[in-house]
Amino acid sequence: MQTPVDFKLYLITDRLNLPVGQDLFAQVEAALRGGVQCVQLREKDLPAAELLPLAQRMRELTRKYGAQLLINREIEVALAVDADGLHLGGDSLSIKETRRRLGPDKLIGVSTHRLKEVCQAVKDGADFVTFGPVYATASKLKYGEPVGVEALAQAVVAAGDTPPVFALGGVNLERLPKLLDLGCRQVACIGAILYAQDPEAQARKIVRMLS
Repeated sequence: MQTPVDFKLYLITDRLNLPVGQDLFAQVEAALRGGVQCVQLREKDLPAAELLPLAQRMRELTRKYGAQLLINREIEVALAVDADGLHLGGDSLSIKETRRRLGPDKLIGVSTHRLKEVCQAVKDGADFVTFGPVYATASKLKYGEPVGVEALAQAVVAAGDTPPVFALGGVNLERLPKLLDLGCRQVACIGAILYAQDPEAQARKIVRMLS
Protein backbone atom coordinates (compact mmCIF):
# COMPACT_ATOMS: atom_id res chain seq x y z
CA MET A 1 0.00 0.00 0.00
CA GLN A 2 1.35 3.39 -1.01
CA THR A 3 1.73 6.28 1.38
CA PRO A 4 -0.26 9.38 0.34
CA VAL A 5 1.77 12.33 -0.97
CA ASP A 6 0.29 15.59 0.28
CA PHE A 7 2.73 18.12 -1.20
CA LYS A 8 3.16 19.53 -4.69
CA LEU A 9 6.51 21.31 -4.34
CA TYR A 10 9.54 19.20 -3.46
CA LEU A 11 12.66 21.13 -2.48
CA ILE A 12 15.99 19.35 -3.02
CA THR A 13 19.12 20.66 -1.32
CA ASP A 14 22.49 21.48 -2.84
CA ARG A 15 24.74 23.27 -0.38
CA LEU A 16 27.60 23.56 -2.91
CA ASN A 17 25.68 25.84 -5.26
CA LEU A 18 24.23 28.67 -3.22
CA PRO A 19 24.45 32.43 -3.73
CA VAL A 20 27.72 33.84 -2.41
CA GLY A 21 27.57 34.28 1.34
CA GLN A 22 24.34 32.32 1.79
CA ASP A 23 23.87 29.41 4.18
CA LEU A 24 21.96 26.24 3.25
CA PHE A 25 19.80 26.25 6.35
CA ALA A 26 18.95 29.93 6.00
CA GLN A 27 17.88 29.34 2.39
CA VAL A 28 15.82 26.29 3.29
CA GLU A 29 14.15 28.06 6.20
CA ALA A 30 13.19 30.94 3.93
CA ALA A 31 11.69 28.41 1.49
CA LEU A 32 9.76 26.79 4.33
CA ARG A 33 8.36 30.19 5.28
CA GLY A 34 7.30 30.48 1.65
CA GLY A 35 5.22 27.33 1.87
CA VAL A 36 7.52 24.41 1.02
CA GLN A 37 6.14 21.31 2.71
CA CYS A 38 8.77 18.71 1.84
CA VAL A 39 12.57 18.86 1.68
CA GLN A 40 14.97 16.24 0.39
CA LEU A 41 18.42 16.41 1.97
CA ARG A 42 20.60 15.50 -1.00
CA GLU A 43 24.32 16.07 -0.38
CA LYS A 44 25.76 13.11 -2.23
CA ASP A 45 29.40 14.05 -1.72
CA LEU A 46 29.12 13.47 2.03
CA PRO A 47 29.56 10.07 3.71
CA ALA A 48 26.83 9.08 6.13
CA ALA A 49 28.84 10.14 9.19
CA GLU A 50 29.15 13.70 7.87
CA LEU A 51 25.60 13.80 6.54
CA LEU A 52 24.09 12.83 9.89
CA PRO A 53 24.60 16.17 11.71
CA LEU A 54 23.15 18.01 8.71
CA ALA A 55 20.18 15.66 8.75
CA GLN A 56 19.64 16.20 12.46
CA ARG A 57 19.61 19.94 12.00
CA MET A 58 17.36 19.71 8.94
CA ARG A 59 14.99 17.45 10.87
CA GLU A 60 14.63 20.11 13.57
CA LEU A 61 14.07 22.81 10.97
CA THR A 62 11.41 20.94 9.00
CA ARG A 63 9.56 20.01 12.17
CA LYS A 64 9.52 23.66 13.20
CA TYR A 65 7.48 24.40 10.06
CA GLY A 66 5.45 21.19 10.01
CA ALA A 67 7.19 20.03 6.83
CA GLN A 68 8.38 16.60 5.79
CA LEU A 69 12.01 15.53 5.40
CA LEU A 70 13.34 12.87 3.07
CA ILE A 71 16.93 11.71 2.95
CA ASN A 72 18.66 10.86 -0.30
CA ARG A 73 19.75 7.20 -0.36
CA GLU A 74 21.26 6.95 3.14
CA ILE A 75 18.72 4.79 4.93
CA GLU A 76 20.68 4.62 8.18
CA VAL A 77 20.67 8.40 8.37
CA ALA A 78 16.95 8.49 7.60
CA LEU A 79 16.27 6.02 10.40
CA ALA A 80 18.56 7.84 12.84
CA VAL A 81 16.76 11.17 12.49
CA ASP A 82 13.26 9.70 12.06
CA ALA A 83 12.93 11.21 8.59
CA ASP A 84 9.60 10.99 6.82
CA GLY A 85 11.09 8.89 4.07
CA LEU A 86 13.90 8.05 1.69
CA HIS A 87 14.62 9.07 -1.89
CA LEU A 88 16.15 6.33 -4.04
CA GLY A 89 18.37 6.49 -7.13
CA GLY A 90 19.26 3.86 -9.68
CA ASP A 91 21.94 2.26 -7.53
CA SER A 92 20.09 2.50 -4.21
CA LEU A 93 18.30 -0.16 -2.20
CA SER A 94 15.25 -1.70 -3.83
CA ILE A 95 11.85 -0.27 -3.05
CA LYS A 96 10.87 -3.57 -1.45
CA GLU A 97 13.87 -3.60 0.91
CA THR A 98 13.44 0.09 1.70
CA ARG A 99 9.79 -0.48 2.59
CA ARG A 100 10.70 -3.43 4.80
CA ARG A 101 13.20 -1.35 6.74
CA LEU A 102 11.32 1.94 6.92
CA GLY A 103 7.86 0.56 7.56
CA PRO A 104 4.53 1.16 5.83
CA ASP A 105 4.03 4.82 6.76
CA LYS A 106 7.23 6.35 5.40
CA LEU A 107 7.50 7.90 1.95
CA ILE A 108 9.64 6.36 -0.77
CA GLY A 109 10.54 8.56 -3.72
CA VAL A 110 12.43 7.31 -6.78
CA SER A 111 14.50 9.21 -9.33
CA THR A 112 13.59 8.30 -12.91
CA HIS A 113 14.92 9.48 -16.26
CA ARG A 114 13.06 7.27 -18.75
CA LEU A 115 9.50 6.10 -19.19
CA LYS A 116 10.38 2.48 -18.47
CA GLU A 117 11.89 3.53 -15.14
CA VAL A 118 8.65 5.28 -14.22
CA CYS A 119 6.66 2.17 -15.08
CA GLN A 120 8.99 -0.01 -13.02
CA ALA A 121 8.75 2.34 -10.03
CA VAL A 122 4.96 2.24 -10.29
CA LYS A 123 5.04 -1.56 -10.41
CA ASP A 124 7.41 -1.77 -7.42
CA GLY A 125 5.27 0.47 -5.23
CA ALA A 126 7.01 3.85 -5.15
CA ASP A 127 5.00 6.56 -3.42
CA PHE A 128 6.16 9.15 -5.96
CA VAL A 129 8.80 9.66 -8.62
CA THR A 130 10.88 12.54 -9.89
CA PHE A 131 11.30 12.60 -13.66
CA GLY A 132 13.93 14.49 -15.58
CA PRO A 133 15.87 16.48 -16.26
CA VAL A 134 12.98 18.00 -18.18
CA TYR A 135 15.07 21.02 -19.18
CA ALA A 136 18.81 21.54 -19.38
CA THR A 137 20.24 22.48 -16.00
CA ALA A 138 23.72 22.60 -14.51
CA SER A 139 22.78 20.40 -11.55
CA LYS A 140 21.75 17.53 -13.86
CA LEU A 141 24.42 17.65 -16.57
CA LYS A 142 25.69 14.15 -15.80
CA TYR A 143 22.32 12.71 -16.82
CA GLY A 144 22.86 13.85 -20.40
CA GLU A 145 20.41 15.61 -22.65
CA PRO A 146 17.13 16.77 -21.09
CA VAL A 147 14.23 14.38 -21.55
CA GLY A 148 11.90 17.17 -22.69
CA VAL A 149 8.29 18.02 -22.01
CA GLU A 150 6.80 15.35 -24.30
CA ALA A 151 8.51 12.59 -22.32
CA LEU A 152 7.26 14.19 -19.11
CA ALA A 153 3.70 14.18 -20.43
CA GLN A 154 4.04 10.47 -21.27
CA ALA A 155 5.37 9.74 -17.79
CA VAL A 156 2.46 11.57 -16.16
CA VAL A 157 -0.05 9.55 -18.20
CA ALA A 158 1.76 6.26 -17.51
CA ALA A 159 1.81 6.82 -13.75
CA GLY A 160 -1.76 8.06 -13.50
CA ASP A 161 -2.61 9.74 -10.23
CA THR A 162 -0.59 7.25 -8.17
CA PRO A 163 2.27 7.65 -7.84
CA PRO A 164 2.50 11.38 -8.62
CA VAL A 165 5.25 12.44 -11.03
CA PHE A 166 7.36 15.44 -10.01
CA ALA A 167 8.98 17.30 -12.90
CA LEU A 168 12.65 17.93 -12.14
CA GLY A 169 15.43 19.78 -13.91
CA GLY A 170 15.32 23.41 -14.94
CA VAL A 171 11.85 23.91 -13.46
CA ASN A 172 11.16 27.57 -12.72
CA LEU A 173 8.31 30.07 -12.60
CA GLU A 174 8.50 30.85 -16.31
CA ARG A 175 8.23 27.18 -17.30
CA LEU A 176 5.62 26.15 -14.77
CA PRO A 177 2.55 27.12 -16.87
CA LYS A 178 3.73 24.80 -19.66
CA LEU A 179 4.15 21.92 -17.21
CA LEU A 180 0.67 22.53 -15.80
CA ASP A 181 -0.75 22.50 -19.33
CA LEU A 182 0.83 19.06 -19.81
CA GLY A 183 -1.02 17.73 -16.78
CA CYS A 184 1.94 17.77 -14.40
CA ARG A 185 0.78 19.04 -11.01
CA GLN A 186 3.94 18.44 -8.96
CA VAL A 187 7.43 19.86 -9.35
CA ALA A 188 10.82 19.39 -7.71
CA CYS A 189 13.16 22.37 -7.51
CA ILE A 190 16.74 23.07 -6.58
CA GLY A 191 18.04 26.21 -8.24
CA ALA A 192 14.73 28.00 -8.76
CA ILE A 193 14.48 28.35 -4.99
CA LEU A 194 17.86 27.73 -3.35
CA TYR A 195 19.86 29.83 -5.82
CA ALA A 196 17.41 32.72 -5.55
CA GLN A 197 18.21 35.90 -3.66
CA ASP A 198 14.74 35.68 -2.10
CA PRO A 199 13.86 31.98 -1.74
CA GLU A 200 10.82 32.74 0.39
CA ALA A 201 9.22 34.81 -2.36
CA GLN A 202 10.13 32.27 -5.04
CA ALA A 203 8.69 29.39 -3.06
CA ARG A 204 5.51 31.31 -2.33
CA LYS A 205 4.96 32.09 -6.02
CA ILE A 206 5.50 28.47 -7.06
CA VAL A 207 3.21 27.14 -4.33
CA ARG A 208 0.53 29.60 -5.40
CA MET A 209 0.77 28.53 -9.04
CA LEU A 210 0.58 24.86 -8.13
CA SER A 211 -2.49 25.49 -6.02
